Amino acid sequence: MIKRLLTKPVTWLAIVLFAAGGAAGLHWFQPWRLFTSSTVMDQLSAAAPAAPAPASPAASGKGMKPSMGMTPAQGGMPSAGAAKASTAPATGPVLVRQGTFVTHEHETTGMARLIRTVDGGHQLELAGLITSDGPDLRVWLTDQEVKTGVSAWKVFDDGRHLELGRLKGNRGDQVYRLPEGADPADYRSITIWCARFSVSFGAAALV
Repeated sequence: MIKRLLTKPVTWLAIVLFAAGGAAGLHWFQPWRLFTSSTVMDQLSAAAPAAPAPASPAASGKGMKPSMGMTPAQGGMPSAGAAKASTAPATGPVLVRQGTFVTHEHETTGMARLIRTVDGGHQLELAGLITSDGPDLRVWLTDQEVKTGVSAWKVFDDGRHLELGRLKGNRGDQVYRLPEGADPADYRSITIWCARFSVSFGAAALV
């Protein structure tokens, strides 16, 4: 009888500890997220590509005397209206760089676009994103090269990165504003980063 009374509390303690451990594991891994989905439809900008760099003097024919009456295409001087149009600043958002997502730990597709807004700031746009739901997903700009293969999943916290916020949803179109003072030239890729397990779900090189 005494042995039975001593064994009973130990049994209940083991059950309580097992249940607590199971609950902690479920909270940490959140396996149900493999079957959940959230779609976000932010308004993407109608951005134009960035203007090409001005041609070199040699390429533009600088120093050559244009023939009178020739058109710009024939080597003549451009009209005042054409010159004004070529130097006019953009009046809308400008597409600076973009890239296509590649799959890392979870299948990921879509486009990432770095946009210069009309106020001179920058924002990251995710167009047609499809990835898995998961715990603690973040959107990072990074200075790391995007590669494929298992060894490429965990490199994005090795160098410089800029967190733009939690992933709004695992599907759809999304916009993330860069902080004031952030220089987009410091970064060359974007990753959907799982901060809990330090792994990339998918990434895109911005070129």
